[in-house]
Amino acid sequence: MLRSSRLTLVLMSSALVLGACKKKPVAVAPTPTPTPAERVPDRTTPRVTPVDTMAAYNEKVSAARMRLLETIFFEYDADELRDDARASLDAKIAILNANPGLRIRVAGHCDERGSDEYNIALGRRRAEAAKRYLTDRGIDASRIETSSFGRERPAVQGTTEESWSRNRRDEFEITAGGENLKPAS
Repeated sequence: MLRSSRLTLVLMSSALVLGACKKKPVAVAPTPTPTPAERVPDRTTPRVTPVDTMAAYNEKVSAARMRLLETIFFEYDADELRDDARASLDAKIAILNANPGLRIRVAGHCDERGSDEYNIALGRRRAEAAKRYLTDRGIDASRIETSSFGRERPAVQGTTEESWSRNRRDEFEITAGGENLKPAS
């Protein structure tokens, strides 16, 4: 019995001694960075072909043109810009900044209510309000011309509030520089 206790004591001591030994870290050699000639292209991501890039660019140009030509609307008998009109004009500013040769015309329109003279003046004030918003934010005034059609060119026929609300508007037209339009960055 004494012998088995000694054996147990020796085994436990050696286990403690061996377990307490500090292990040395294994040195890992750094892997060399491959030279450009040695690099293997990543085959997991599809390559973008020039056709895809051109199609995407053309879509951006088309979207920029649509945004630039987007109509803004006004409340009855008012020339103050609504919040949605300001948002639309902000998008136009980015496009105008990306295209310094671009020139536009803003045409103000009214619904059928009111005299011809009053509606021409109101349409002019609406077009000037959009121009003023753009020029106050850095667009050169010489790039924006304004006009008014009053009630002469309704967008929608009818005598309902819905049709009148669609006729109280500013329309935008590109007068120069639209053939080389670039999307805003």
